[in-house]
Amino acid sequence: MSLNNENEYKGRLIAAVKKEVKQVMEESVTRKFVHEESGSVTSLCAAVEACLSQGLRRRALGLFKTSSTTALLHKIAKHSREAAIISKKVQEIENSDPNRRSSSSSESLTKPTLKKNHSLPSTPLPKYLWIRLALFEKQLAKIIDYLVSNANKYYDKDALVADPDYGSILSSLLVGPCALDYSRTKTPDHFWTDPPADELVQRHRISSSHSTPPPVRRPILNFRRSLNASSEDSITNRTTTQHLAKDYVESLHQNSRATLLFGKNNVLVLPVNADVSQPMPGYLSLHQTASGLTIKWTPNQLMNGFTDEVQDKSVFWDYALQVRLDEIVYVHCHQDSETGGTVILVGQDGVQRPPIHFPKGGHMLAFLSCIETGLLPRGRLDPPLWSQRCSNKRRRPLPALSETEETTKDYVFRIADNTTHKDILKQNELMDTHIALPPKSRVQLPSTSTSSESSTKSFSIDQNAPDSPPSICIQAVCDSMKRQIISRAFYGWLAYCRHLSTVRTHLSGLVNSKIVNGEGASDGITVEKWNELCTDGVVTDHAELYRLTYFGGIAHDLRKDLWPYLLGHYKFGSTTQQRMELSEETKQAYENTMSEWLAVEAIVRQRDKETQANAIAKLSSESMSGEQVPAQIQRDLSNEVFEDNISDEDSGPNVEEEDKPERTRQNTIKYDSDPEQDEKEERYQQQQLKDFIHNVIVTNASVDMGNLGSEIEANGHRNDLDVVAEENSSLDTCIETHGLASPAMSTCVSPASSNGGVYSQELLETFGLNLHRIEKDVQRCDRNYWYFTVENLDKLRNVMCTYVWEHLDIGYMQGMCDLVAPLLVIFNDESLTYACFCHLMERMVENFPNGNAMDCHFANMRSLIQILDSEMYELMHSHGDYTHFYFCYRWFLLDFKRELVYPDVYATWEVIWAAQHVASSHFVLFLALALLETYRDIILSNCMDFTDIIKFFNEMAERHNAAAVLSLARDLVLQLQLLIENK
Repeated sequence: MSLNNENEYKGRLIAAVKKEVKQVMEESVTRKFVHEESGSVTSLCAAVEACLSQGLRRRALGLFKTSSTTALLHKIAKHSREAAIISKKVQEIENSDPNRRSSSSSESLTKPTLKKNHSLPSTPLPKYLWIRLALFEKQLAKIIDYLVSNANKYYDKDALVADPDYGSILSSLLVGPCALDYSRTKTPDHFWTDPPADELVQRHRISSSHSTPPPVRRPILNFRRSLNASSEDSITNRTTTQHLAKDYVESLHQNSRATLLFGKNNVLVLPVNADVSQPMPGYLSLHQTASGLTIKWTPNQLMNGFTDEVQDKSVFWDYALQVRLDEIVYVHCHQDSETGGTVILVGQDGVQRPPIHFPKGGHMLAFLSCIETGLLPRGRLDPPLWSQRCSNKRRRPLPALSETEETTKDYVFRIADNTTHKDILKQNELMDTHIALPPKSRVQLPSTSTSSESSTKSFSIDQNAPDSPPSICIQAVCDSMKRQIISRAFYGWLAYCRHLSTVRTHLSGLVNSKIVNGEGASDGITVEKWNELCTDGVVTDHAELYRLTYFGGIAHDLRKDLWPYLLGHYKFGSTTQQRMELSEETKQAYENTMSEWLAVEAIVRQRDKETQANAIAKLSSESMSGEQVPAQIQRDLSNEVFEDNISDEDSGPNVEEEDKPERTRQNTIKYDSDPEQDEKEERYQQQQLKDFIHNVIVTNASVDMGNLGSEIEANGHRNDLDVVAEENSSLDTCIETHGLASPAMSTCVSPASSNGGVYSQELLETFGLNLHRIEKDVQRCDRNYWYFTVENLDKLRNVMCTYVWEHLDIGYMQGMCDLVAPLLVIFNDESLTYACFCHLMERMVENFPNGNAMDCHFANMRSLIQILDSEMYELMHSHGDYTHFYFCYRWFLLDFKRELVYPDVYATWEVIWAAQHVASSHFVLFLALALLETYRDIILSNCMDFTDIIKFFNEMAERHNAAAVLSLARDLVLQLQLLIENK
């Protein structure tokens, strides 16, 4: 090999390591963990194995009877402490079961191992054992560093590890993966790791295509005592089929339970039960498990990434092939000069499997080679695919399978069993004496094992028939069966009545008693329909509006006009003039309220500046190392609005304790009508401004105020306010000098006049705390959505602050911004958004921690799923008992806002609002149940626990089919209504 080819090959090896390292690191970031049996870890170990094997001197390894890189590890363990640790662990694992050897390279696959008991094969060790252990123990990079430093002892001079550049690159690449912590949270049955939600949905789509939701395909009430054997068998068969389909799909992914020996796409197969006349392209794979080899073929229509959209994939799922190789006796190979070859498998019963047509490129030869390798050591191809020359020990394929031949040739291989006759007899001793041969042994007889077993069973029945007692009376048997049938029917009816009574008692309040017909309402409210409902600007038929909204939704352009009706802001029957007056009143009230809290916000900002300046002063005094601190910095800047502990010297001899006014006030000071008391209050305020100017916070009145007395009062305090301005200026200068940014100020100007006043300390602290929470959440609210620019985020903040100012007893809680955001996007008007949000919070406020609605939701969900899907409930109860339904908390808190994209949020919210008047005031429960039922088969087949289901729905957020979920939720409501009415 030339120098350029050598460098190119080493470059490809390093590129492969880079790719796998990147994959592992990305998996650790996106999924927050990496499983030890992850496919990316296996691929990384394979890439490292290829690099370490390149240019390795075999004669330097000694007489180790193991794979090359494992022998290298044992060799350097004498000189490297890290290698000694890993070598000891490998030896301990291998010595625990002598029949199992490490499979660190491909050589171990060709060496047959002797096993004492063929019927109980031992579980093979993971591939690349020592590399895995070194990676998990964070020693792999250090071991490779040692190999690079001492490469001249173990490698050829042109090897990758001996190269000073490539060797250092290899060790550096592995530093990152060695620093990770690898998870072993799953049992050996789950070595395929935790797939993400997308992959679970894709696997379910492949295995079951369009599955019918359980409320449609199963009866509501399921009583085991009244079920006959045939229905139980059908349920068992369905469960078995789903389990087989799940295993089939998972086996297509590389995992530790099954090794993928061969895989090729676009292999043509004509299934037996297919309606097409031409062979279909698909993916052919050969898998090796502990029980043997399996050949699988899947049509392209079921594979991920198939370009053409197919509506019903269940038909193609029936075309998928799965053939166990221990059921095959002969392999017919047909070579054609125009194609890549055809393989026909013939079973023990003589039936041929569908022909497998390979594309050109030697794929048929590779497929047969993988079969021959996988059969070892228990089986072989007869004649062998590879012949061996005695002269130079080189192996070559049979000439009949060479693609260079232009003639058409056929070849037949027999799958022979290497098990001796004594081994078969030993196995037979452990089995029933009536069975002549073991189930897995290959027989070269034309008859099948199935037919022989069937004939044996029928013969034994004929023999036992005369032994049956003749005294049995047929009439007694019939009477007994009659009594059993009547008894089962009675107890089933009794259980149904009791259950129905429970349903009516506990669940009747979840739905409306009257069932509304949805015929003709699937289109919802269109522009034409709205013109019919709104005659001369007046909407009178509110029942029809609710019905159309519930069953069909609202056109997007009409939501701004209709949502205020649904939320209760506009009254049905109101005229256009009345609604305009209401809007004007709402706007004026909103501006007045906003002016109040903007004034308080200015005070809170000033207090924040004082707190910041106080911290700067303390830091400055500590950094002066004992020097005299300037008087201005020595002064204690108080964080409090008022201080009651005023000394006698400061207050003056004429100010007595009983003359101090009351300190506890609400939004603004309300003075008494007593002139003497007013005068005392004024004198006290002036004295406090002079002596403790930094402790007093007064808001300046706006110049546009119409109250002359207030203007005079403001002018009278002008000198004091100038002192406040100077104080604020000095604080700003202090902050700027120390390089500290001042707190963020609202860019919005008060739309109305801000009345001056003094506010209580408790009010300032409460509103300030809520203000900081609002600012944090507003900046994070749907930052990727196009609407929320800086200007619109300020609108959202204004609405939220106005609500909190009017409801300080409730305050701000996380999630309220999510409820305001869709309203603001639709209305694009602050006052209308605020008014509708207040109506929305009348229902939603109980979902927050101050209310008790969330516990009611969880209890009702528990009852609903027990009645409508008992199988799902049993799974939740048995896997960690997460029937508390805490994973639904975010769904109920925000009305599924974070689970859906914005257009789906609009459609879902308006259906929830309309459902209160049409079907159910608890429609969110049926939405949650519909969301669970949509992914029911995925949850059941993967036996998800509480952590799994939270992870699944978090990853599936904003990816749900909202239209299908809403339709299913309406069906669930109707189902419960019919159940309560017993129709």
